[in-house]
Amino acid sequence: MIRVPDEYHAWVKAHNEEGETMFETLRRLTREPEPEELVGILSSAEVDKAREAAERFGGRDEERLRRAREAFRE
Repeated sequence: MIRVPDEYHAWVKAHNEEGETMFETLRRLTREPEPEELVGILSSAEVDKAREAAERFGGRDEERLRRAREAFRE
C-alpha cells in the first residue's frame, strides 16, 4: 500500500479502464509504450534523430556517472 495525494488518486482512477485494478492502471500509465504502438507515428528521419539523441544522452549519463563514482572514491 502506498499513500498518494487525493488529486493523484482521482487522476489515476479517471484513467482506469473497465476491469482493470488500480495497480494495472498505474503500471499501464507509467510504462513506456510498446514499440508496435509507435509504428507510423514517426518518419524515418525523426526516428534517426531520436536514435541519435538517445545515443548522445546515454553517453552523457555514463560520463556523469563515472565522475560521480570518482568523486565518492576520494
